[in-house]
Amino acid sequence: MNCRNSLFVCLAILSLSACKYDPLNVDASETKMDLNFVNMDSLLFLANDNQLLELHQRFKEEIPEIYEYQLGYCIGISDLNDTAFVNSMRSFLADPYIKRVEERISDQFKDLSRHRNEIYSGFQHLKFHLPKEKIPESVVFMNSFFASNAFSTERQIGIGLERYLGKETDVILELPGDSFYQWMKDGLDERYLSRDALCSWIMTHIVEDVSGNLAEQMIRWGKVIYLTEAAFPEKDKSILLRYSEEGMKWALDQEREIWNYLVREKLLFKIDERFKINMLNEAPFTVGLPEKGPDRLGQFIGWRMVRKYMEIKRVSVEELIKTPYTAILAEYEID
Repeated sequence: MNCRNSLFVCLAILSLSACKYDPLNVDASETKMDLNFVNMDSLLFLANDNQLLELHQRFKEEIPEIYEYQLGYCIGISDLNDTAFVNSMRSFLADPYIKRVEERISDQFKDLSRHRNEIYSGFQHLKFHLPKEKIPESVVFMNSFFASNAFSTERQIGIGLERYLGKETDVILELPGDSFYQWMKDGLDERYLSRDALCSWIMTHIVEDVSGNLAEQMIRWGKVIYLTEAAFPEKDKSILLRYSEEGMKWALDQEREIWNYLVREKLLFKIDERFKINMLNEAPFTVGLPEKGPDRLGQFIGWRMVRKYMEIKRVSVEELIKTPYTAILAEYEID
C-alpha cells in the first residue's frame, strides 16, 4: 500500500470514528447503587384497619418526606391520633370516584417491574456520568389524587400512578374539563412515567434553577432534558420532550423557523416572566408560534442547543452541567 492510499485509509477511519462519537453510548450495567421501591398506594388501598396503623408508623419512619406530601398535600389528612387517621383514610378510600381510580391503578399497574427496572437503569446511567451526584433513597408509587406526575424531595421521589392511566380511561374522561383541559388529559400517558421520575430528580437536585433571561432558562431546560436523555439513551426522543410523535416531527422540521423567530423578534434576552412562561411552560401550544406546533418550544430549542454544543465540544456530561449558558448559546447553529 502506497503512502497516498494509507493516508486515505487513515482519513476514512478518523471520519468514521468522528461520526460514531456519542458521549451517551455507555455501558452502565456495572454501576453499583442502592435504590428502594415502595408501592405505597397498593399497600394503603388493600390494608385493613390494623394494617393501616402499622403502615402509618412504617411510612413515617421509612419514607417520611413523600408520606407527608401524600397525606397533607395530596389527600389533606393531618397526622392525627390513630383513630382519627384510620377514619380519615377510610373516608378518603371509600369515595366512589377514588375507589374506581384505585381499581384502575390496580388493574393497569399490577406489575410495576418494567417501570422499576427502567428507573433503576436510568439512575445507573446517571450515576455513571455523574458519580458525585446523589440519587434518591426511595422511589414511591402512590396516588397523588392528580396533584403531580413525579415529585422529588431531598431523598425520595413520589410518582402519582393515577396520572399515567391514559386519556381513554373512564376516570380520566370524567375529570372536569374546566380544570383538566383535553391537552392535559392527552399527557396522562404511561410511556412518560420513567422519564418523569428521572426528569423530576434532575431538575430538583442536579441542574440548578435560574431566574435570568429567556436564553438562560431555555439552556437550563436543555441541560435537564439532555441529562434525561443520558439516563435513557435508547428512548424515543419524543418521550424525552414529552411530545407526541407528530409534535416532535413538527418541532424538528421547524427548528430553523423557531430560531429565526426568536432572533428576529429579539426575544432571547427578554426577562419578561409572561413571555418565558409562554415559551417554556406546558400549554396546548407555544404562544407566538403556529398553533399546530407543540408547547414548550423554548425547552426544545434549549435541548437542541445543548446537543449541538456536546457534538462540537465533546465534553463530559459532568462538564456540561458547569458550562455557562453563554458558551452553549455561542456554539448553536442549525445545519
